Amino acid sequence: METTDKPAKKRIISIDVLRGIVIAIMALDHTREFFSSFRHSPTDLAYTTTELFITRWITHFCAPVFVFVAGTGAFLYYVSRGRSAEITSRFLWTRGLFLVLMELTVIRFAASFNFNYYDTTANILQVIWAIGWSMIFLAALVRLPSWVIAVVGGVIVLFHNLLDDVASMVPGSLQWLFTILHVRDYITVAPGIEFLVAYPLIPWIGVMALGFSFGNIFYLEDNAKQKLLLRIGVGMAAAFVVIRWLNIYGDPIPWTYEGSWLFTFLSFINCTKYPPSLLFLLMTLSLPILFLSFMKERETPLSRIFLVFGRVPMFFYIMHIFMLHAAAVVLAWVRYRGFPSWMLTGNPIFSSPAFPAGPADYGYGLIVVYALWLLLLAALWPLCRWYMNYKRTHDYWILRYL
Repeated sequence: METTDKPAKKRIISIDVLRGIVIAIMALDHTREFFSSFRHSPTDLAYTTTELFITRWITHFCAPVFVFVAGTGAFLYYVSRGRSAEITSRFLWTRGLFLVLMELTVIRFAASFNFNYYDTTANILQVIWAIGWSMIFLAALVRLPSWVIAVVGGVIVLFHNLLDDVASMVPGSLQWLFTILHVRDYITVAPGIEFLVAYPLIPWIGVMALGFSFGNIFYLEDNAKQKLLLRIGVGMAAAFVVIRWLNIYGDPIPWTYEGSWLFTFLSFINCTKYPPSLLFLLMTLSLPILFLSFMKERETPLSRIFLVFGRVPMFFYIMHIFMLHAAAVVLAWVRYRGFPSWMLTGNPIFSSPAFPAGPADYGYGLIVVYALWLLLLAALWPLCRWYMNYKRTHDYWILRYL
């Protein structure tokens, strides 16, 4: 057995807590998608309610934070124990390939409960795919100075929306590549086998590059670090408000005046996620950075709850999808008094309704969704704590990837 008594490398508590909070919020979104009775998009202002919209909107922060802090984690890996750019690059591209493979196999199965790759509705390239490929691209950038990586990431995030209107100009033979890079659409990988590219790569590559350079801030003295984080967070939030108000650039869907001030506000913050627009990224990264500016690098009874989740995010991600899908099958089996074979197809996370082949009355209201979410977190916490301790005391190579 490979065990180690060496002390774990120093971790940035605020980063782990932030990651733990957003991964717990992500679980709320997926609980809603597996169990909600609502038959439309929760951000469609023609059908949604305020409670449902906010339930979905708060989960918008998850993917940007995951990708951003994955970049920060890569920087911390780079500087810890004097690792070289070559070692860091090798780790990033191998872990990136591992994550892409996990998306195509384990995560796909957890969401669909089937191995049929001809079931197009089950073939969806999601956030783990985007993180994996972003790591591979970052592996090529880590040999550059950190400020150059920041410029590359900033240019991508600021100007990728200029590509929104050029899809018609892309030659047909390259449409598949443009889709992977910047369009949420299907690509054909073999006759009869198609995948939905839910997370086109270009903006996510920029987010991870910025997250990598962001890691430098955590080597400043505490007061200087917190002041800089505050300025960055306020500056990004202000930029979001100004650019969104102008309604000219930054998101393919402009905000509109609705029938009430509340729904007008919801329209204002209803930015495009697939792919994430400049405004979506300003909105969803400014508040977490502001959160970091107020966080102290010490554990508290509350922070320890989220530290456990935040230190084993990949384990949490895989386990929570399996558990949600299994619970959905069991509850439907009991409710409809028969095995719900209609739950063994498609991908509920990107279907509306989640199980279109199932009964028209399938699903539950938001109160039940929130209760199931809390039960899920309660069940996951001891599992994640066990795995966190297992990783800390064992040195198997695969543990560095999960």
